[in-house]
Amino acid sequence: MARKYIDCREFPSDMNCTLALCADSEAELLEAAVQHAVAVHQHQDSPEFRKQLKQLFKEGTPPVAAPRRAA
Repeated sequence: MARKYIDCREFPSDMNCTLALCADSEAELLEAAVQHAVAVHQHQDSPEFRKQLKQLFKEGTPPVAAPRRAA
């Protein structure tokens, strides 16, 4: 399986979170992303939320420079 990542810098938030997570396993990345989203961004863990997070995963590793934020 290819390395995957999710990068909070791509999404607007009041706290301007700069965390990017990556893992070789999609399951490992999902667990870390859910823990971060619940603890830091006060999201609720649910099957639908996990599905939404998985759709945001990208192949590879996060860039060093902050990516452009989604509108």
